[in-house]
Amino acid sequence: MSIQIGPYSFSGRFFLAPLAGVSDRPFRAICRAMGASFSYTEMVSAHGLVHGTLQTESYLDREPDEDPFAVQIFASEPDVLARGAEVAVRAGAGMIDVNMACPVKKVCGTGAGAALGRDPRKVEEAVRAIRRAVPVPVTVKIRAGWDDAEVNCVEVARAAEAGGAAAVALHGRTRNQMYSGRARWDLVRAVKAALSIPVLGSGDVWTADDALRMRAETGCDAVLVARGACGNPWIFRELRAAELGAPRPPPPTRDEWIGTVLQHVRLQVEHRRRQRPGDDPREAELLAIRELRKHLLWYTRGRRGGVHFRRDADRLKTAADVAQVIEEHFPAGGASFELDPGFRREEDGE
Repeated sequence: MSIQIGPYSFSGRFFLAPLAGVSDRPFRAICRAMGASFSYTEMVSAHGLVHGTLQTESYLDREPDEDPFAVQIFASEPDVLARGAEVAVRAGAGMIDVNMACPVKKVCGTGAGAALGRDPRKVEEAVRAIRRAVPVPVTVKIRAGWDDAEVNCVEVARAAEAGGAAAVALHGRTRNQMYSGRARWDLVRAVKAALSIPVLGSGDVWTADDALRMRAETGCDAVLVARGACGNPWIFRELRAAELGAPRPPPPTRDEWIGTVLQHVRLQVEHRRRQRPGDDPREAELLAIRELRKHLLWYTRGRRGGVHFRRDADRLKTAADVAQVIEEHFPAGGASFELDPGFRREEDGE
């Protein structure tokens, strides 16, 4: 059941994926408490690490027991990636992950993200440069390729391994697909067959059954759960039970669901106040709730009261506002907490 990446052994094979704007310290803490065996930071600019910007430093906020602390970085230049990795390691990172998968235009336009994965030689050079600079394992996340005419993930994965990567994660979509269409799990299987290091699979993991099926069909060493965890950290509780051979736990009750949402709110406020110790605490709280709004919408989607909650999202300014609006739209004993039977997560505008 365990998986080894470099010197680290993980007790389970279902990880929280690095998600830009999502997998910050509060969300990682919640998912790990639910049963995620490992998690990465959201994507961090290596240039920002080198230049020490306040926003970049906030990405390095972590729980004391988050070990190893895995920081995902991005840049196009091998030397900048190496220098950024050095900063992250000085800040406590025990593992460096290189993003070669982000499809966003402003990232790819600099030659980083998925654009870096177009050149296997540069991939090998980048991994090798980071390995020379830091004493911790280096992993990479890649895509299937740039487009259907340029599906090169096996070649890129081999280049990463040749450069010294400790593991490779594959999102089975091309850059051209962005997040649409279907992820090709057959490519995860092909990369797994081509490498001797661990391979992590990603893409179209919406439910615990999807994650278990990906493992079974591809033979990947671990599964990265991404959008399937947004609003549903309980997916990791289901997966942990499956790994232990235990019965599948029931969905969260209303009280448990509210407790987790309000815990997320509290953690987000604390996170922002740590980052802005000199600011008015009320301003930090306003920022935290604004950042958390997308999570709150994810938590409520598919529930009968979710539409009404989303209509009132502009009212959410403080933690007290969140608690009040939840009580208004998901009252005890009502039907608003129930899931709409026709709801499918993958069709909810993702």
